Amino acid sequence: MLATTVPSTNSLRQIVVLQRGWIVVGDVTQSGNTIIINNASVIRRWGTTNGLGQLALGGATKDTILDPCGTVKAHELAIVMTIDVQMNSKGLPMI
Repeated sequence: MLATTVPSTNSLRQIVVLQRGWIVVGDVTQSGNTIIINNASVIRRWGTTNGLGQLALGGATKDTILDPCGTVKAHELAIVMTIDVQMNSKGLPMI
């Protein structure tokens, strides 16, 4: 089984880079070999000057385009990498 930082019971807001270029942001959990991304949006346009890290740390810009898509499921081996999303001062995710 692939080692992963995705928690098995608690949800964590993350940007998830999947195979074939799909980039999704949402509330990530894992069930067996399946990664479940709830409240998911495909990041169609980053709209950043400093990459995905800028989205994770500072939130969406005026040029970012997110396409809401509900729940996304992927096999854990389809995950290229994940980036934790920062929370704002009110405890809400930045993106």
